[in-house]
Amino acid sequence: MLADQPGRRHRRRATGADAGTAAFDRTRSYRHLRNPFEPLKVFSDDQVAAIHESALLMLETQGMKILSRDARDRYRAAGADTDEATQTVRLGRGLVMASLATAPRDITLHSVDRERHVPLSERCVAFGPTSGPPNITDTARGRRAGTFEDFCNITKLCQSFEVIHFLGGATEPQDIPVNERHLHVTRAQLMLSDKIPFIFSRGHEQVADNFELIRLAHGITSDEFRCRPYTYTIINTNSPLQLDSPMADGIIDFATAGQVVVITPFTLAGAMAPVTIAGALTLAHAETLAGLTLSQIVRPGAPVVYGSFTSNVDMKSGSPAFGTPEYVKAAFGAGQMARFLGLPWRSSNATASNLADAQSAYESQMSLWGALFGGCNFVLHAAGWLESGLTTSYEKFILDIEMLQMFAEIFQPVGAAPSDLALEAVAEVGAGGHFFGCAHTMERYRSAFYAPLVSDWRNYGTWADDGAKTATERASSVWQNTLERYVAPQRDPAMVEALDHFVAARTAAGGAPPVS
Repeated sequence: MLADQPGRRHRRRATGADAGTAAFDRTRSYRHLRNPFEPLKVFSDDQVAAIHESALLMLETQGMKILSRDARDRYRAAGADTDEATQTVRLGRGLVMASLATAPRDITLHSVDRERHVPLSERCVAFGPTSGPPNITDTARGRRAGTFEDFCNITKLCQSFEVIHFLGGATEPQDIPVNERHLHVTRAQLMLSDKIPFIFSRGHEQVADNFELIRLAHGITSDEFRCRPYTYTIINTNSPLQLDSPMADGIIDFATAGQVVVITPFTLAGAMAPVTIAGALTLAHAETLAGLTLSQIVRPGAPVVYGSFTSNVDMKSGSPAFGTPEYVKAAFGAGQMARFLGLPWRSSNATASNLADAQSAYESQMSLWGALFGGCNFVLHAAGWLESGLTTSYEKFILDIEMLQMFAEIFQPVGAAPSDLALEAVAEVGAGGHFFGCAHTMERYRSAFYAPLVSDWRNYGTWADDGAKTATERASSVWQNTLERYVAPQRDPAMVEALDHFVAARTAAGGAPPVS
């Protein structure tokens, strides 16, 4: 359950090879990642421009159905053509382009711990866990409804690995009433971790409560809170071409407060989007522009991240498919569209697998290749996602951490100084020798290579004698051992008292029901 006792953050023990303290030291380099590789592309520059122009035409002629009356009023006041009978808002390209001109290109999320700030510009890369599945699973207890204890456990795991940079919805704690849930999960994020917290947009009252908790955690005034981003939300459009009231109101709330809005159409080609990748991305681009425009109408300069979540469906069953070749190509294309606008880009690590098995691993790795080598800045669902987002898995979380750390290693610079070229080492060993014991190796062997968290590199006989455990079984031991060693970050007792007082007062007042 909730671990509120202040203490030092635990240093993770590496498994796999005997890495001593070097494994922990190298994870420090995962705290602020930069992707050194040029993003891959699937479209020419002319094709990117054509997708953008088509999206603008779509907004001018078809428009978006906006279910929030407040949002429609704001669009109308800014010059959009609004039809109240159909709740349709048509956006002229002049309004859209003016909004793009005020959206910031450089965004930094600010943590309680300065070392945990998350920049989202240019080649910066940040990872966060799965967010919001109603179910949780592990190998011992199986699939079940998520609880507050599970939410806290996933947050503790996020805190324990440097390669995770921001928090997420983890799993829905269904043992807490919905009118109080937001209070407890936000307090848990602020107590159990010093990383960037996440807020669901589920109505003005819930968002206001969460903003106040974050303000209290930082010890700042309301005006100071509105001056820089400390948290983020995900805004999913209802594709095709619809924005519901909680999402529209979330854009308004977050833009007003100067907090980060990640606008993410959930477009599955062949279902709620055209069957072609270009068509699905055109629709998603239009919907993102509509949400961005609302944010800039509310507050010019409000921070916006270009979100993408375009994949395809299984045309035999209609079920979502992830980690497919189409998913990867759509990710590359979405990255191009985000860079065309000059905005930070969000993508995901996703799989349709129902278990933490081989399918989940290769689909997730394909998803990560699409995101990271498409130039993504902000990867949500980077660890723990299963069952097309319906379940969070403890074992999958650890397997994903292994993959994320490997990508983080790929991002590290490769030295080519004279000592790296190793001419003296080659001369020392000579023809037909080996490098195990030479001076060059002995100076570097403790930190030369990545030490795996889960992978077992021993030979078959040694592995079999030690129980012949699969990667999933080893991952089960890792997450349990990590939770046993977890220690909460230090917290000012006055801050803890302020959080507790606010949660108690709002709970006594009945909390805040979510808005549908």
